[in-house]
Amino acid sequence: MQIKKWLAAGALVAGAAVGAVVVLGSGTSQAPQSTFVLLDGSQQTTADLKGKVALVNFWATSCTTCVAEMPEIVATYDKYKGQGFETLAVAMSYDPPSYVVNFTETRKLPFKVAIDNTGAVAKAWGDVKLTPTTYIVNKRGEIVKSYIGAPDFEELHKLIERLLAEA
Repeated sequence: MQIKKWLAAGALVAGAAVGAVVVLGSGTSQAPQSTFVLLDGSQQTTADLKGKVALVNFWATSCTTCVAEMPEIVATYDKYKGQGFETLAVAMSYDPPSYVVNFTETRKLPFKVAIDNTGAVAKAWGDVKLTPTTYIVNKRGEIVKSYIGAPDFEELHKLIERLLAEA
């Protein structure tokens, strides 16, 4: 049994290392209560996301898959932002804040960007260590899907549309 756990963990790490998508789950669980410190110094909490469909993306400027997927995340945000969709990009604690600010400004990221200076937010959201890790949260504040690696954006858009249509 212990060998199976190590093999599963190894597969997750190997999959993330090559940028493969690993779907962590499709069940629902309440999104953890967190306070996100945004680049402008303001704060947003998990409670602020209620009533919206949200994409919460843990990323780093040093993560090639994160950088590569960012244009798709921007396009997804642009496509659904007027329909009750929110995107929150959470930079990992090891990412130098100046790099995050520079990345955000040079790429004109249109959504909220937070810096997880202490690592508390990543810890609360399942002890996130691998990037990118993305969570999809429904209007009730429940995590309905999570990914390690870049998601299949066509599938993700279908999920977002379904969640936006829910009452």
